[in-house]
Amino acid sequence: MRTRADHSTYSAPAEGKSQHGRIVSELGLAIVGGQLQPGDKLPPEPQLLERYEISRPVLREAVRVLVAKGLVVSRQRAGAIVRPRNEWHLLDPDVLYWLIQAQPQRDFVGTLLEVRRIFEPAAAALAAKAATDEQLTAIAAAYEGMAAAKTTEELLEPDLAFHRRIAEATGNDLLAYIGNMLSLALRESIILSSQLPNTHELSLPRHKAILTALQARDPLGARQATLVQLEETGDDIDTVLAADGRVNLA
Repeated sequence: MRTRADHSTYSAPAEGKSQHGRIVSELGLAIVGGQLQPGDKLPPEPQLLERYEISRPVLREAVRVLVAKGLVVSRQRAGAIVRPRNEWHLLDPDVLYWLIQAQPQRDFVGTLLEVRRIFEPAAAALAAKAATDEQLTAIAAAYEGMAAAKTTEELLEPDLAFHRRIAEATGNDLLAYIGNMLSLALRESIILSSQLPNTHELSLPRHKAILTALQARDPLGARQATLVQLEETGDDIDTVLAADGRVNLA
């Protein structure tokens, strides 16, 4: 079973990556992937020093990065201990990438769709009320970029921009931040749903309906159009996963 979307555009760590980055990545993935459970201690410092052939300052800096991402807590004499899952900074780009890598694809996509169903309709409704004319123009420009796209690769960036700019148009900095942080996960979802041969034809009318409601300053319409878009996106992804031998998302 795959643990990430095929054709992911998120770059894996480069071969020449620093030892510091390698330690952070390997330990982070071990934690998120469940090899190290909440309450477990990281391997003893001497063991990690020998495994990675690094200095103690480099190792301790790597542990500090994991602490900053909410994955471990460092205690004097006790060492670094894995924190409960609900304390992890799941919107941190690295943590989110490790989550995409570690989870079965259907589980990750199902989780993402639940978040999107809560976040995006409310953001669209608020944007319909709060967006400036300039922000509406920017959302429309993203839609035009989608319409002009000839390939899945060309469609990806304007599609991401469309959703990100709606979050920005809410006028709420926290919602805009969440929308931006969700871009990596949304990228994986778009790549997956784009495996359908008619994805472009299906996607454009849904996004057009959202844009039309935003331009009409219609919060209820924007919310409903977004709900329809997400419902049909879920159906698209379910079709892709079912064709690939996966369990239905419903």
